[in-house]
Amino acid sequence: MDENKKENVIEEQNPVSAQSVEEVTPVHNPLNIAEDEIWTYKIDGLAAPHVNKPYKYKLLKQIVFVVVIVVAIALALYFSVQAVRKETFDYKAKEEGYELSKFSNTGYVTELNVEYVTELKYQEGNPDPNTNFYFVEDETKPITSIREYAFNCDEKLKVVYIGAKVTSIDGKSFYSCNALERIEVAEDNPAYCDVDGVLYNKDMTEIICFPIKRSQYLQSKLGFGEDVDKQSEAYVNDVLTYKIPASVTKVGKLCFNYTDLVNVYLPEGLKSIETLGFFRATALKNVYSYKADGSVYYSLPEGLEYLGSDSFSYNQSMDYLYIPSSVNYIGHHAFWDCVYKEDNQIKGITEINVALNKDSFKKGVDTGDQWKPKYDYLLFKKAVKINYGASRKA
Repeated sequence: MDENKKENVIEEQNPVSAQSVEEVTPVHNPLNIAEDEIWTYKIDGLAAPHVNKPYKYKLLKQIVFVVVIVVAIALALYFSVQAVRKETFDYKAKEEGYELSKFSNTGYVTELNVEYVTELKYQEGNPDPNTNFYFVEDETKPITSIREYAFNCDEKLKVVYIGAKVTSIDGKSFYSCNALERIEVAEDNPAYCDVDGVLYNKDMTEIICFPIKRSQYLQSKLGFGEDVDKQSEAYVNDVLTYKIPASVTKVGKLCFNYTDLVNVYLPEGLKSIETLGFFRATALKNVYSYKADGSVYYSLPEGLEYLGSDSFSYNQSMDYLYIPSSVNYIGHHAFWDCVYKEDNQIKGITEINVALNKDSFKKGVDTGDQWKPKYDYLLFKKAVKINYGASRKA
């Protein structure tokens, strides 16, 4: 193909290339405004641009803006406080009475009566958060039940009073109430009772809640001073030791969680220790069992059948464990982290003594995952040794 034909083909395929940029690209200025005036040009009906010009009443507008923001923040804070106040109690209507679903402490409530639907109110003009509130009860609305985790992780409550009409309390209601010293129950309550601040069902076959800081209550009641030696024999025996009554057949869920007990005595008639029964009772060193005649022996009682999940987990002060032949269920992580390594020595529950022989234990006991304690061994976790067919420590 000759050069002239080549040029004609190129021009037909790409005609723009044959024209100058100035001829093809239009100037986008439909108002025909001079370029040096475009940023200050005023269109009828619109405000003129404020380029390099002061705004009228600029200072006044700034003051008004600041005032509006301050008022908005103040209102937001006010209504948020009001919302918190209204949510101190959360109730749910039931077929009979009301359920206390949630109590959210203001940070200053140390004693609470659970009997009727209650509203927390504040005293006008009293700035002291310890005394500027009071409770108003509606006696036409009795509380009949307390939901699980209703007082979850409360850090201030020391005393809870349970009214006569409360006939259902979930055992997990008082989980991790780190200041709780005692629970008191109305004498005419048909379902529950307390024994010196410890919560039981009415016939005392189940211990439901042992308050985490019951030791504070006993320390004051028994006349121990604030500077008492908590390692002394008298203090340990009178304050940090608890004997569960002989009528009890069940330790409820989370019953002894986080308590500072050193010694506990279990009755030989005990059948079950429920999930998290002694969870993180890290000071617990000695678990004893006692017979009807008063004689005492080490570790879990004969006749015990059920050990719930995490029932003794994280209790590194324990150093002896015997599992009687009556046990037929051990939940997952029942004794998790009850052993540890310190200065290259294994401490805590370093071995488990089992009454049954190996075959009988494997066939007759349902065990959950990781029920045995494990310790660091090289790069792995190693389970402690199990002594099958063992005799109980004398």
